[in-house]
Amino acid sequence: MTLLEIEFLRFGFKDLIDVLIVSFIFYEVLKLTKGTRSAQIIVGLTLIVFVAFVAYWLRLEGLTWLFSNLATFGLIVLVIVFQPELRGVLAQLGQNRVLRKFVTLEQRRVLVEVSRAVARLSELRYGGLIVIERRTGLKNFVESGKEINAELSSELLVTLFTPYTPLHDGAVIVSGDFVLAAAASLPLTTNPRYHKLYGMRHKAAIGVSEVSDAVVVVVSEETSKISIAFNGNLDSDISRKEFRDKLSAYLRK
Repeated sequence: MTLLEIEFLRFGFKDLIDVLIVSFIFYEVLKLTKGTRSAQIIVGLTLIVFVAFVAYWLRLEGLTWLFSNLATFGLIVLVIVFQPELRGVLAQLGQNRVLRKFVTLEQRRVLVEVSRAVARLSELRYGGLIVIERRTGLKNFVESGKEINAELSSELLVTLFTPYTPLHDGAVIVSGDFVLAAAASLPLTTNPRYHKLYGMRHKAAIGVSEVSDAVVVVVSEETSKISIAFNGNLDSDISRKEFRDKLSAYLRK
């Protein structure tokens, strides 16, 4: 299907898709490098490419020979120079919601880091409330707390729930292998069967599991017991040894 034709130039639907994909890639690369040292390097590379194009157009043999030889190992140099940024791009691709359906690596990381953090919180008798996002977005709850957007780690989770620190009171929201927010507010359950049996953390865990498909982990400050809320139900008094298996089962539901 031809969209545009000027003499020998034909621009079809396939060409349009090609241009859009290339434009999107350039846009994402520029967005990632904005405000970093890499942005200055890209400006320099753009200038070199422009000079190379002019040299080829004007048939400047010396410059053309120089740039053609530089191009043979230029790709290797670019990979070395942009190594941190390339790691960041690959990490963000892994966070893409479409790709999440096919990749289980981040789920394994959630299991490892959350399990370690919960075991430590239980051992220290620190209260904890961790909401793990699945398909239903939790943006409104993220906005109710303090946005963090930090890489998930057990050390970070334990630090956030350490008593008397500014962000220890409230929920931590995890999405993929990132901690999105801390000290977030959650809705309390209206189910009467939980009102007399549990405190605010457990009621909040059940409440958010009633309005989303999130898996919510609770560590009791008073008893150090571990519970998991899912789909409006609370699986309580889980031992540290069986917690990881139970969490894995809930995440797969």
